[in-house]
Amino acid sequence: MLDLFAGVGGLSEGFSQADSRYRAVRAVELEPRAAAGYALNHATGVFVGSIQDWLATEQTPEVDLVIGGPPCQGFSALGARRVDDERNLLWRHYAEAVVRASPAYFVLENVPQFYSSAQFDMFQEMTRPGGILEDYAITPHLANAAEYGTAQIRRRVIVIGHRRDLSDPGFPEGNPDRAKWPKLRDVIAGFPLPGEPLRGRVHELPDGKPSPGPFRSDELHVARTYSDLSKRRFKNIPYGGNRFDLEDDLKCEAWKNHSSGSGDVMGRLRWEEPSVTIRTEFTKPEKGRYLHPVHHRAISPHEGARIQGFPDDYLFVGPITQIVKQIGNAVPIPLGRAIGKHLLSSIPS
Repeated sequence: MLDLFAGVGGLSEGFSQADSRYRAVRAVELEPRAAAGYALNHATGVFVGSIQDWLATEQTPEVDLVIGGPPCQGFSALGARRVDDERNLLWRHYAEAVVRASPAYFVLENVPQFYSSAQFDMFQEMTRPGGILEDYAITPHLANAAEYGTAQIRRRVIVIGHRRDLSDPGFPEGNPDRAKWPKLRDVIAGFPLPGEPLRGRVHELPDGKPSPGPFRSDELHVARTYSDLSKRRFKNIPYGGNRFDLEDDLKCEAWKNHSSGSGDVMGRLRWEEPSVTIRTEFTKPEKGRYLHPVHHRAISPHEGARIQGFPDDYLFVGPITQIVKQIGNAVPIPLGRAIGKHLLSSIPS
């Protein structure tokens, strides 16, 4: 495999769990601490830098499979969206890498908005006669990670590309029965109260700079420091509740003036349901429904990693805020594992 926009390696982890024959021979990742974590977990050489620089300076290895998820912030349903956001155009470099690597198949993961964007239309155009991907056909699939064994509702578009001389492999069938989806209690029930962040551990990054780490996932059950006002808010939000349940004296002015809108802000998760989508700031209750079901705190980095499907011994490098981003940006491991198992029978031996 060739893993592009590899992050800390969630997609590679899912594929390697599917079958040990999946092996990344090269990974490309811009963020040095995420790249360091990838290298520790997958014993694979990682190019630390942009995909543009990698394509310009290294020979692309020929592989059976290319995987990766170009950054999706430009397509995100949250906040402002710009059609000309440069992050929306990184799929072009992904396509160039596919041509050079000449795989049998490729897997591209992104947010659902990518499927309905003009960029996806242009991507599809590249697979038509005369396009740089003319030797490939693509099929987009909308997937909810909860249907594939993840204790999290996370909807993504997965584009599967295949050489035209091979058949379309299709997509693994998920379980649409919500009653059968993994529950939050299945992955984080019984955790003790978080401890203090670990200190004094230093990892040397590829550029020689020091960074905290490495830390096992189960060493990241650590707490944030909250203000007295935040603590009072947490104590007054009932099970499954949110900011609308607070008295006015505990609401910020913006909440007082808006009695409608997202019910996830300062919301409590529920034991009997999957988590909401784990994003890059899931330790901040003001960013979404990230309050622990019963404790008066946000879920910890370790709990977020568990929800994403990371093994307890998975290694992370960086300060806590960066590790939380790495976890939130990852493709859920159970979803990657399901795709890997499904594709295995199609890849030519």
